[in-house]
Amino acid sequence: MANSTLISKIHKSCPICNMLHEVEERARMTSAEIKGEKVFYEEHFYVCTNSQENNCEFQTESLMNNNQMTARNAYRRTHNLLTSDEIVAVRENYGLTQIEAARLLGWGEATIARYESKAIQDEAYDTMLRIIQEDPLRAIALLDKNSDKFPEPKRMQIRTKMVEKLESYGKEYLSRQVLASEYIKFSVPSDLNGYKLSDIDKVESIISYYAERITDLYKIQLMNLLWYADALCFKTCSNSMTGLVYRHESAGILPIGHMSMTGLKNVNVQVEEDYESARFHFYPNTSLDPFGLSKNETAILDAIITKFRNYDGSLLASYVQEETAYTQTDPGNIIPYSLAKKLRVF
Repeated sequence: MANSTLISKIHKSCPICNMLHEVEERARMTSAEIKGEKVFYEEHFYVCTNSQENNCEFQTESLMNNNQMTARNAYRRTHNLLTSDEIVAVRENYGLTQIEAARLLGWGEATIARYESKAIQDEAYDTMLRIIQEDPLRAIALLDKNSDKFPEPKRMQIRTKMVEKLESYGKEYLSRQVLASEYIKFSVPSDLNGYKLSDIDKVESIISYYAERITDLYKIQLMNLLWYADALCFKTCSNSMTGLVYRHESAGILPIGHMSMTGLKNVNVQVEEDYESARFHFYPNTSLDPFGLSKNETAILDAIITKFRNYDGSLLASYVQEETAYTQTDPGNIIPYSLAKKLRVF
């Protein structure tokens, strides 16, 4: 019982003293070997409080099964695989039974049941689960492809649910898909993306961080500030912060897909209209984890904010246009990150 934590006290039939009485449920960190690899997890067990013997611990079959599941999920997290609970959530998101989810994916009917209980999925199966988790359009396409495996009323019921999910994702989902598609051709780390693949979650966090600290943050101003974040990160760390790719534009140095960024789910933006134009006004998103950025990344962002806090979009664009990265590239061309080594201020 050393280094264990008391979870609860419950009445249970005790195999140690063969009596029905109050026993302690406790937890401790332990290890197990999963697929030849040692993993650490929280093990639960019962303690007979009547026994004076050293061996006063026991586990029921259900508790043993739960412990085994916890150990397997610890392995999954280590290898960036969906946990058993996350697999359940994927299929329940579309109202699918275990058999229906397997049929949708073209797998054996017991496959999903095994992954939710005992077996650990390999990377290929995990990828397919993540695809339908993140992309209702792909889920609908798979349902249409495997339509012969579903009775017609059930197929229509599932399809309706998937369409509802697609609609609930709305503009935000489509914007993320469009933005991701624009970066497919930059799927190899290079001087064009700062030797980092695009990270949309990081883009959302940076936008919120800027918006919280800069009053009246608008689109042209923000997009040039994104370049400074990536350029300064590249200058100091030899890789970009977001993996965005930037072009020489009339309004400064802007990322590819900047229009799609205004529709991202975690970007808090409002369109302000006047008689002549509409402007995108960005606000912080309080639901984002403030610790999603590293200390080094926040230090870089703070340095940029200190320098440009009072620059509006027009003034910042004029400043950016004096950067070597801008003057040594032609309009419309992609700006290589290697030119960020010649930043004027930082």
